[in-house]
Amino acid sequence: MAVTQVDAEALSAALPLSPLSPRTEFLLTGGATLPLLALCFALERSLGLDRAELSVGFLTFYGAHVINDPHFSVTYLLFYRRVRERLFSAELPLAQRLRYFFAGFVAPAALLLWAGWALWVRSAAALGAMTQLMFLLVGWHYVKQGFGVVTVLSARRGTRYGLAERRCLLLHCFAGWAYAWASPFDPGRLVEEKGIVYTTWAQPHWLEPLTRASFFASALVLVVMLAKKWRRERGLPLAPLIGLLCSVWLWTVYSGVDPLFMYLIPALHSVQYLYFVWLLKRGQARAHEGPPEFGRPVALVLGTWAAGAFGLGLLLFHLLPSGLDAAFTDARAARLTDLGPTPYFAALFTFVNLHHYFMDFVIWRREHAETQYLRA
Repeated sequence: MAVTQVDAEALSAALPLSPLSPRTEFLLTGGATLPLLALCFALERSLGLDRAELSVGFLTFYGAHVINDPHFSVTYLLFYRRVRERLFSAELPLAQRLRYFFAGFVAPAALLLWAGWALWVRSAAALGAMTQLMFLLVGWHYVKQGFGVVTVLSARRGTRYGLAERRCLLLHCFAGWAYAWASPFDPGRLVEEKGIVYTTWAQPHWLEPLTRASFFASALVLVVMLAKKWRRERGLPLAPLIGLLCSVWLWTVYSGVDPLFMYLIPALHSVQYLYFVWLLKRGQARAHEGPPEFGRPVALVLGTWAAGAFGLGLLLFHLLPSGLDAAFTDARAARLTDLGPTPYFAALFTFVNLHHYFMDFVIWRREHAETQYLRA
């Protein structure tokens, strides 16, 4: 989620708190990380690693249908709604319309051509490169969302981060992204992802120590900035900060701290994202529910969006790729190739992830009209 682009300064004027309790909001926006990590440790000790991993893996595999998949698909519903107006309305700035056109049409066309060509020539290397681009950008996506959590939720509590302070936050986020991608050192390995076997991009030896030093230096800068702000303002809202730090430190940089916890990170990220979608759509539905528009009830609007996101997620991640693989792939023969038995699933999964990052960067910017409903 690129709520990162919503300027905290524009949201800082007496924004209401969440309709949920502070404790619930804290858990939904990253706070659940800490008790879940403790639970993972407890499960490993009580059940043993193998049984615990089987249980958590089973739970998260099926939980993805209602958490991870809708978090991707709801972005399509948000992005392509009123598409003609967002492309051609003279009331919108040209730069905004160009960003919308690029993210909505140029980027997906390029990604589809890339994936289509790779499947046509049966190139595992080309699909592997697309997968590596996804892994490179996912850290960027996670830390941007963490930045959005701290700026927007702090603003809703009356705390504003100035330009220099936001730059300190962003410096730490992007340094964390760089270190996460560079660590551990990768000289170029043969790996398998979603059935695709490919060789990873080789990294220079100096990249990991350089990004590690940058990350810890940025952490020091962040601590100093927060300490000064705490002393000057006599306190800071801690829940949004914890959401940021969990996104950067535990979901991105040290995501391998526990083998069970790795299964839970996509769900935690998705819940955090869906909470902001819920805030936005709830605020929008409430604004139009009464006179003079007398729109549909809030519960009906939210239920419709939830059903649409679930259905589209089922189509994008299950029905469509499984149908394509069944129609165009000889599963028995493909098991002996670098493309594996499910190349269409691998291609579509990667495409949706990458396109999600592009769309997300556009729809959560402060100039996007609907972000005003984050205040409601």
